[in-house]
Amino acid sequence: MTDHNVIKKTPLYNSHIKLGAKIIPYSGFYMPLQYVSSLIEHMAVRKNVGIFDVSHMGKFILKGKNSHNLLQYLTTNDLSNIKTGQAQYSCLINSLGGIIDDLVIYKISEEEFLLIVNAINIEKNKKWINDHFNHQNLTFTDYSHEYSLLAIQGPKSLSSIQKLTNISLSKIPFYCFEIGKFAQIDDVLISRTGYTGSKGVEIYIRNEYAENIWNEILKVGKIFQITPCGIASRDSLRLEMGYRLYGHELSEEITPIEAGLSWITKFNKKFIGREILCKQKKEGNYKKFISFLVEKKGKIPRSGYFLKDEKNFIVGKVTSGVYSPVLKKGIGLGYITKNNWDLDKKSIFVSIREHNIPIKIVKLPFIKKT
Repeated sequence: MTDHNVIKKTPLYNSHIKLGAKIIPYSGFYMPLQYVSSLIEHMAVRKNVGIFDVSHMGKFILKGKNSHNLLQYLTTNDLSNIKTGQAQYSCLINSLGGIIDDLVIYKISEEEFLLIVNAINIEKNKKWINDHFNHQNLTFTDYSHEYSLLAIQGPKSLSSIQKLTNISLSKIPFYCFEIGKFAQIDDVLISRTGYTGSKGVEIYIRNEYAENIWNEILKVGKIFQITPCGIASRDSLRLEMGYRLYGHELSEEITPIEAGLSWITKFNKKFIGREILCKQKKEGNYKKFISFLVEKKGKIPRSGYFLKDEKNFIVGKVTSGVYSPVLKKGIGLGYITKNNWDLDKKSIFVSIREHNIPIKIVKLPFIKKT
């Protein structure tokens, strides 16, 4: 029997310790929070190149004649829009339209798909998928603890590791991938994806090769001043782009329509919860996802802080907030309750230590991609 309370180590745990990383429990794993400074790591990705160990992410393979049809039914996006060698961002949702998880689907072939899910939801996702197919013409395998995942991100990310592979990294289109040799290891999946908003790749490798490849990347990237990065900078980077995080902006009580993810909700196909989401979008009766700046210097919004109107009534809540190293001011994501949609945008405040600080609602992303 699996003990879900045991905190696991990624195959690179010892490498992180050697580099002096501060380690914390995160999504059931011991993960590097930061190595030297989250600010330094953040700006390395925006201006140069950084490397992340994100091996905690869930990795499933769904294979078989009916795999495409099953995923079409379980997820909101239209899988028929991608070809072999492409990836797609989507959501698994429940019968009420709530988000079970957000995920990236890689189309390996017409009958084989790689699903990348959030670490905290691995067991929940496995059960949900297993509950919805009859095991005929399908195999569903969890490779989460057999494969590692490295993310190399930043304007110089591709050039920093190009000598490790004969695949032309610059020719891989965004949200596409190739499988080939990397650092003398065969069958490595190299994907032009990431969670930072900066140029980069994600590399999927078997655990036994993880430490060697990590070291090889650091070695060849040395002349580019490649920087090991932790989850603190990963969070601030994703927030500058407005990327949603499960457990904050996304949950089973939030629909993709409410989360501002209508663009991955395709009503031209049948899927679980379709009728509910269609009705919600048509009627407009739902809470509003917002992104905002805090203009006042030194004031940083945090998850759980209340959003208030000029009469001090609570009208919403912050789901994520951070200091933006690029903008040099506080930024945040949150929700305004459905009864307060029509508020004058200039009259919304974030409550920070019992002081109502004015916010400016803006469109995403907060900064341009680098």
